[in-house]
Amino acid sequence: MTVASGPGKVRERAWYRSIFHPKDAIQGSELYRSAIRHPSSSTARGRALTSFQNFFLHLYPVKVPRKALSFRSTFRLGFISTVLFLVLFVSGMYLMFFYHPAPPDAYFDMHALATSVAFGQLIRNIHRWAAHLMVLAVCLHLLRVFYSGAYKAPRQFNWVIGVVLLVLTLLSSFTGYLLPWDQLSFWAITVGTNIAGYVPMMGDNARQMLLGGTEVGAAALLRFYVLHIYFVPALMVLLIAVHVWRVRKDGFAVADRDEEVTPDAG
Repeated sequence: MTVASGPGKVRERAWYRSIFHPKDAIQGSELYRSAIRHPSSSTARGRALTSFQNFFLHLYPVKVPRKALSFRSTFRLGFISTVLFLVLFVSGMYLMFFYHPAPPDAYFDMHALATSVAFGQLIRNIHRWAAHLMVLAVCLHLLRVFYSGAYKAPRQFNWVIGVVLLVLTLLSSFTGYLLPWDQLSFWAITVGTNIAGYVPMMGDNARQMLLGGTEVGAAALLRFYVLHIYFVPALMVLLIAVHVWRVRKDGFAVADRDEEVTPDAG
């Protein structure tokens, strides 16, 4: 003799909860509890544990000043620079599939991107404009930090990292300028490396190291390609990670301005 299950019994079944309450079913699974060991909490301690145990959230402070979330406090220039770097990374990966770093193939590959590769011209233009905008965003970011005094103690080390990231951003744009291998890029790199050759004591060595010889040729194109695709982006990824980590450790400069010493009452 079987006993009919009531509505309450049916709602307790796993299949019922997975269909009508998928969120509760997922959060109650062993896989979810293994990944999210400290779910969101209404207490300060619970929120701190959630931040410390999460790989992505632990990069940021547990508590953020309200003014730091204001658009006028930072203009989101650091975030915009990071997003543009990701756009450059993704679009550059796509362009790598259709490019050979050797003359004259490099020039013909650029022509093929514009005529016969799906979305080739679009992706190349996105890559080019993102590079221009990133240089502008990084420069404005450093100007904003300098103007607001966010480079002062205890953030001197992070300021130096930011300046190095600006130099790497400019170097990335400079090395990518030669890759189309047309007249504009050829003579631009020729002028740029000739200027580097006038650096006192190490100018000639620096120029030969960049070009791989005495003139712009196949060796220079290959070296600029390696610098643009591997060396400079790897350094930038490392320094961006350290930069964000130092922001987390040093805190926000806007909080320091709120904690300025005020005259004691009475």
